[in-house]
Amino acid sequence: MELTEKVANLSTEAGVYLFKDALGKILYVGKAGSLRSRVRSYFLESNWANAKTGSLVREIADFDYIVVDNEREALALENNLIKQYQPKFNVLLRDDKTYPYIRYTAFEKYPRVYVTRRLRKDGSIYFGPFFPASLAYRIVHFIHKNFRVPSCTVDLTRTHPRPCLQYYIQRCVGPCVAGLTTDAIYAEAAHDTRTFLEGRRHDLMKSLRERMAQSSEAQHYEQAAGYRDLLRTIEDIEQKQKIAAAAGDDTDVLAWYAEPPQVAVNLFHLRGGRVVDRRDFYWEDQEQFDPAEFLPSLLKQLYLDAAFLPRIIHVPRDFEDRALLEEILSERAATLDLPYRRVDITAPQRGPKHAFLDLVEKNARHSFEQRFRVLQPTGKAVGEALESALNLPAPPKRIESFDISHIQGTDTVASMVVWEDGRMKKSDYRKFIIRGDWGNDDFASMAETVDRRYRRLRDERKPMPSLILIDGGLGQLHAAAQALEKLEIINQPVAAIAKQEEILFVLGQEDEPIRLEKHSPLLHLIQQIRDETHRFAVTFHRQRRTRRTLASEIHEIPGVGARTAQKLLRRFGSVSQLRRASVDDLARVVARPLAARIAERLQNAPDVAVPQAENGGRP
Repeated sequence: MELTEKVANLSTEAGVYLFKDALGKILYVGKAGSLRSRVRSYFLESNWANAKTGSLVREIADFDYIVVDNEREALALENNLIKQYQPKFNVLLRDDKTYPYIRYTAFEKYPRVYVTRRLRKDGSIYFGPFFPASLAYRIVHFIHKNFRVPSCTVDLTRTHPRPCLQYYIQRCVGPCVAGLTTDAIYAEAAHDTRTFLEGRRHDLMKSLRERMAQSSEAQHYEQAAGYRDLLRTIEDIEQKQKIAAAAGDDTDVLAWYAEPPQVAVNLFHLRGGRVVDRRDFYWEDQEQFDPAEFLPSLLKQLYLDAAFLPRIIHVPRDFEDRALLEEILSERAATLDLPYRRVDITAPQRGPKHAFLDLVEKNARHSFEQRFRVLQPTGKAVGEALESALNLPAPPKRIESFDISHIQGTDTVASMVVWEDGRMKKSDYRKFIIRGDWGNDDFASMAETVDRRYRRLRDERKPMPSLILIDGGLGQLHAAAQALEKLEIINQPVAAIAKQEEILFVLGQEDEPIRLEKHSPLLHLIQQIRDETHRFAVTFHRQRRTRRTLASEIHEIPGVGARTAQKLLRRFGSVSQLRRASVDDLARVVARPLAARIAERLQNAPDVAVPQAENGGRP
C-alpha cells in the first residue's frame, strides 16, 4: 500500500504516529488530535520548506499509529514512546545533571539508605528528588548520625569478624557483626528512618516521646536522653521547614540559547522563594532548531514522569499544548504529597518575573559559551559535574588513577597518577613493581596494586581520595573493589573507564554505565587523567624492560658481575646511552681494560628492539 493511500485511510481520532525508515527504525514519534490531518500535513509540498520536515519526509518509508481516547492519553503515550525509541528527529532530553534521590532498601532484612540518581524497580523505596543535590547527602548524614542506619556495601546476609570504622564513630549500629545489636533495635532504627523520610515527622515525634517516657520509667536514663536529643533535633527541622514553606511558591524557570545545531538550556529551581539550584542541558544535533516544537518536547520529558512538580513553571514563550500539559501536570500533582494541587505554565512578558527569565537566558548563553567555545570550565564546575555524573557524595578534591602495563605477562608494573584541585599533581605519582606471579592476569595485578596503596594509607591513617579511577572495564573495577573490601574500606567511590568505548562504570551501579557526550568537559578531564596514567605506566614498563635487556647483555661480557652491571645501569641508564659511551666515559666507572672490552662488545653488537608495552591489549 502506498503511503498516500495509507494516510487517506487513517482514523480521524486522537492518537500517536511513528514514522519509520526503510529498515523499520523509528525516525519520529508525534501525537495528534486527528491522526489523519496531522500525518497528511507532513506530505504536503507546502510544508517541505521547513528544513526539518523536508529531511524527515525524505527518509519516511512507512509509519505505524496508535489510536487513543483523547489528546491527554496521546500526549502521555508520545512521551513514553520517545523515551523508549529515542528517535533521531525528536528532541531528546540529554541530561548532564540529574538530581539525587534517597534509596531505602525496604526489601532487605536490614534496610539501608543510599543517595542515588537512578530509580530501579528492585523493591526499594525512593524519596526525592532533592534540591540542591547536597541536601540528599546532608539528610543521609543526619540518618547515619541519629538513627545509625548505614549506607554500606557490606554483605549483611553473613556475619563478619569485626565492624568497620562507621560503627566505632557511632554512625552504624553494626548489624554485620554478631552481638553488636539485635534485630529489634535495628528494626526500630529502620522504621524511624522510613517515617522520617516519608515526612511523617509528627508521628515520629509522638513515637519518640512515648519511648522516652517508657525508658525514663524503666530508669534507662541514658536511652531516654538519646530519645530526647533526637526529638529536639527533629522539632528544630520541622520548625525550619514551616518557615521556608511560608516564604514563597516552588517555581521553575527555563530558558535557552541556541546557535544551531548547538543548544544550551538552563533550568533554575526556586524553592521557598529563593534559588536553590540550577540544571543544564545541551544538544549538538539541532540542525533545524524550532522553539515551537523544542519547548513542549522538553517540558513533557522533564515533568510528565517527575516525582516532584513545582507550583509554577516560567518559560520564554507560549506553545500549542500548554493548557493540556497544565491539566495533566495538575492531575499528577494532586496524586503527589504536595501542598498544592495546581501547576501553572506561564510566559511572563513584563515585570520581575520576566526580568528573572532574562537572567536565566543570560546564564544559558554563558553555559553555551563554556560548553561549546571555551571548553575550559572552572575547577569548581568540573568538580560539580563529576559529583553529579558519578553520583559522588561531594565534588572530588583528589582523584587517584591506576593502570597496569606489561608485555605478555613479563615486567608487569602499575602506575598511579593524581589529579588534585583541578590539576595533575606529579609529586604524588607512584610506581609499583608487581610482586605476584600473575602473568597476563591484569585483574590480579590491579588487586595487588590497590591493596598495597590503600593498606599503606590505612596503616598510616591518611585520608582516602575522593575518587579512585581505574583504567579498564568491569573486571578491573571489581578487582579493585575486592581489594578494598578485604581492607575493610567501604563507601569509597570507585569508577572505571573502559577502553575504546569511553564508557564509565561506577561501583554500585555497574548495570547502568555512563556514556558522556564527546563535547563534555567531564569526558575530556577523565580522558586526560586516564591517558596520563597510561603514559606513566608504559614509560615505567619500558624503563624496566630496557634495564633488564641491558643487564642481560653486559652480564655476558667476561669480567662483568652483578655489582659492576648495577654500577653501569645507575650511571648510564639505557642501552643506547651505554653504547654511545666512550672508553674514557666507561673508565670512570670500571677499570680501563674492562672498559675497553665493554665498549668493543656493545658497539659491535646489533641493536635490540624493545617492544611496545601492553596495557590490556592497547599499545
